[in-house]
Amino acid sequence: SYDPSEISFKQIRIDEILLDARQQVQLANPHYKIDIHFSESGNEDEITLPGNEYLLKTAFANLFENGCKFSTDKQSNVSVYFKNNSIVLKFSDKGVGISSHDLEKIFTPFYRGENKTVAEGNGIGLYLTQKIIQLHKGKIVVESERGSGTIFAVEMHHN
Repeated sequence: SYDPSEISFKQIRIDEILLDARQQVQLANPHYKIDIHFSESGNEDEITLPGNEYLLKTAFANLFENGCKFSTDKQSNVSVYFKNNSIVLKFSDKGVGISSHDLEKIFTPFYRGENKTVAEGNGIGLYLTQKIIQLHKGKIVVESERGSGTIFAVEMHHN
């Protein structure tokens, strides 16, 4: 519910934000495994975009934490690649997956799906993550299948 004009944006490097988010999650959960893969070697212009470091770190940490929390191997991966004038991040896990019924409501505040028996939470993380990505004029989509894991794809533009 923040007024976007009140949030400070500056040029930030997505790779640094991802590394900080990973460190934050692993400090709190040392048994979590988080891998970051860059599918192409991006240059400084490709990996940099206007954003709020704190908010993006919060969004990415939430995606890492959810991936680990809902996976028996406690692992989350992110692949980063560049297309046109965008950065695309695909957060994936091999966890319990999300039912098609729950997928429709996954970004609803305080919604806890069928997976609530697998891990604790309050149903606010994905809602906040979506709002943060939208605030950055990006989009987030989710693909999942029960028993096969989940992929959250985040796309953000350089301008």
